[in-house]
Amino acid sequence: MGAFAESLTVEDLDADPYAAYRRLRSEEPVAWVPAVNLWLVTRAADVEYVTTHPEEFSATVDGSPLDLSFGGPSILTVDGESHLDKRRSLDRKYRPRTVAGYIDALVQPIADECLARLLARPGRRAELMAEYFEPISVLSLGAVLGLGHLPASTLQDWFHGLAMGATNFERDPTKQAENDRTAAAIDAALRPLMERLRHEPDDSTIAHMLTTGREPGSPRPVDEVMPSLKVIILGGMQEPGHGAGSCLVGLLQDPAQLDLVRGEPERWDDAVHEGLRWVAPIGTQTRQAASDVALGGTVIPAGAPVGAVVASACRDEAAWPDPDRFDIRRERRAHAAFGYGPHFCAGHAFARDQERIALRTLVDALPALALDQGHDVVMRGWEFRAPTALHVTW
Repeated sequence: MGAFAESLTVEDLDADPYAAYRRLRSEEPVAWVPAVNLWLVTRAADVEYVTTHPEEFSATVDGSPLDLSFGGPSILTVDGESHLDKRRSLDRKYRPRTVAGYIDALVQPIADECLARLLARPGRRAELMAEYFEPISVLSLGAVLGLGHLPASTLQDWFHGLAMGATNFERDPTKQAENDRTAAAIDAALRPLMERLRHEPDDSTIAHMLTTGREPGSPRPVDEVMPSLKVIILGGMQEPGHGAGSCLVGLLQDPAQLDLVRGEPERWDDAVHEGLRWVAPIGTQTRQAASDVALGGTVIPAGAPVGAVVASACRDEAAWPDPDRFDIRRERRAHAAFGYGPHFCAGHAFARDQERIALRTLVDALPALALDQGHDVVMRGWEFRAPTALHVTW
């Protein structure tokens, strides 16, 4: 174990994971980091290898924070037929062609309503993460999940509470307690709804998760579906809202690029793609070594937990020129923000399109949009990274 990896703290990673990953890629590309109880794999080629070889690196991880926090195995923590079964239950709503058919009609009214609330505020100032991007994200996903009856504040609270458990690799009891409170609230609120949908399904994601691929009258048990539903509530509400905020930071810090998307609206897809690469909202895919595996000049022992750091892969100098720069004019190539392999994010099309709509609606409506010079932009997090706040004027 190298001295740098041994010295890393959770605070180091939360404050600036990219500086740590840069050094790890150079000096210790596969390293045991005691602070997070993981072997971190940081070079793009190695990250892709770990996440595309389930026979060597299993998604089932002993002591997984996700399993512990969400009540059992989920779509992220199983492989093989069990994973495919869970994945198929999501395909009906999240295939790219399917998403293209409903996403604008679903998200645009929500974005318009959130924008109208901003414009009604005095002073032409706002904090966009809590007041615009997160509400659009949680309300859009809530609608397609079948949770349209819940207010944005409840869904935002659920997201923030679940994030405490999902990222608790250091086993902090305070973070775990916050997760457990939230998980219990979700169980109490959703279990009656899910029991009804088991026998009276509609076209919601939750109903499909309970019934797709099952014989009529034999739906999946609620306890089997609930952990994966919590994963979707967390990742699906986090990735588009926080990804959009990070993308807007990149654009506002380089007005020439903002002018480019204003003048060429077809560039919004490029902007969203680059924003996700530049600040990957979700940092790792976690695996467990099935046997001793030689990788990156070291040997990961059998049974060890491994963090395949997709955020680091997105900024690997071997894959991306000037990787720390946000630049929507880059050659359009696949990146790692949605993961690799069988566990590539099922909701990638939904997330990207939701970001596009939220960003374009805001930028088109506010030609004088700018960062509020009275507030610094601070980004935090290594597993879930985004601006802590995004203060703007117009």
